[in-house]
Amino acid sequence: MTTARKPAPSPSRRPGVARTLLADAVAGISVAMVGIPQSLAYAELAGMPPVAGLYAGAVPPLLAAVFASSPYLQTGPVAITALLTFGTLSTMAEPGSPEYVGLGLALAFVVGAVRVALGLVRAGWLAYLMSQPMLLGFVPAAAVLIACSQLPKALGVSSPPDRGNDILEAAWAVAHPGQWGLPALAFAVLSALVIVGGRRLHRLFPGVLAAAVLGIVASAVLGYRGAVVGAVPAGLPPFTLDDLPWDRLPELILPGVVIALIGFTEAASIARRFATEERVRWSADREFVSQGVANLTAAAVGGMPCGGSFSRSSVNRMSGARTRWSGAFTGLAVLAFLPLAGILRPLPLAVLGAIVVVAVAGLLRFRPLLRLWRLSRPQALIAWSTFLATMLLAPRIDLAVLAGIALSIVVFLWRMLHLEVDVEAPDGTLTLTPRGVLWFGTAQRLDAALLDALAAHPAATRLVVNLGGLGRVDTTGALVLRSMLDHAREAGLEAEVRGVPPQSRALTERILGPDTGPLD
Repeated sequence: MTTARKPAPSPSRRPGVARTLLADAVAGISVAMVGIPQSLAYAELAGMPPVAGLYAGAVPPLLAAVFASSPYLQTGPVAITALLTFGTLSTMAEPGSPEYVGLGLALAFVVGAVRVALGLVRAGWLAYLMSQPMLLGFVPAAAVLIACSQLPKALGVSSPPDRGNDILEAAWAVAHPGQWGLPALAFAVLSALVIVGGRRLHRLFPGVLAAAVLGIVASAVLGYRGAVVGAVPAGLPPFTLDDLPWDRLPELILPGVVIALIGFTEAASIARRFATEERVRWSADREFVSQGVANLTAAAVGGMPCGGSFSRSSVNRMSGARTRWSGAFTGLAVLAFLPLAGILRPLPLAVLGAIVVVAVAGLLRFRPLLRLWRLSRPQALIAWSTFLATMLLAPRIDLAVLAGIALSIVVFLWRMLHLEVDVEAPDGTLTLTPRGVLWFGTAQRLDAALLDALAAHPAATRLVVNLGGLGRVDTTGALVLRSMLDHAREAGLEAEVRGVPPQSRALTERILGPDTGPLD
């Protein structure tokens, strides 16, 4: 008996491919309207020419979409990566100089190579290893530095004294109102009001685009004489690696690794959050490759180090994006705008400063830092130390990140070496309850606790070691435990072990043998 084959669905009845592409195109273009002015602002923050931000927002998203795992993640210039870029390069060359630009391209190459390599060797798990306390300290400190770096622009202070720290320069600018440029201040305040007020009108209101357009028109009509973006090369980006200073790549490896990991943490948190909310799979390995390819592309087209943007990814999702190709449409929209980039010339830098300040305002989260002090003093130490190191070591905040990572490791090792042992002795039964991890680094602490307990309670006739408070027992810990039991029995005590962690039960049973009492 044969069954009739169902006819293939006609093109008109197939799943809405055209509708999906249309939704992605609308979302991608919506993101581009926000991304173009943001790219200019973040290029300025990084010390790169404005066109580098546009190039990084055009071609890299196109190729990132090919490898991306998240349907919403938008790639391009981002604030924290821009700040890390400036911190790395400003000590090596004059910001904006040809040498500085070449180093920026080389840094993007290093960041891209590191991310691609990590993705290919399936090291996406690194995205989960960055210490949350360290990030809780670093991110708000970086946001403070970013906001302070833009404050002189917003106040119209053309050249505050170089004090080597954005906070000191911002403080000087605020303390000298006679140096303020009132037109620049007006542009900054109005831009911030447009962006923030637009969000309250509707979450998809293009406040950043509106502020930029109004700034360009008002500057041109009023003949604004303050600092402006200036000439922006119009036309498609070049494609060459000849401008990279290959001989200086070794100097950029360490900061490149830091930026590759810290910058990816933001992208990973965005993608992971959206994937969790929609209950879909997400691959950190693919995202590493995607973000790496984006940075390699940025190095080849005259861009700058880039990453995943939380604000633009949120706009992408709210605008109805359905697949990762929405990022490609964003890149195409920015690419189509490049021949018209000359219209950006009269855009006041004060407007860009306001765009950056408003964008990072949401990162100024101090409540988690205060709450962490009540939850865990060691973890709070990591967070606050990273916060202070970031503020004090600016602009070399990559060193602050390394200091935070090192402190996280030290605290972890300290906790691993710390074993607390509670001792009780009711009715002649000596009960030892260790808490922590019983391994070769802490096993002797338990043995010493037993000797002290026996000396303090000479009338005890029975020993119970309750391992229910342990996270794990390794081979050395089990061997020391067996030795303790043997010594206790030689001293005339009944001895048994209880509450062995399930993950260590098989090992413990093999080493202690069957006569150790109940292990449950």
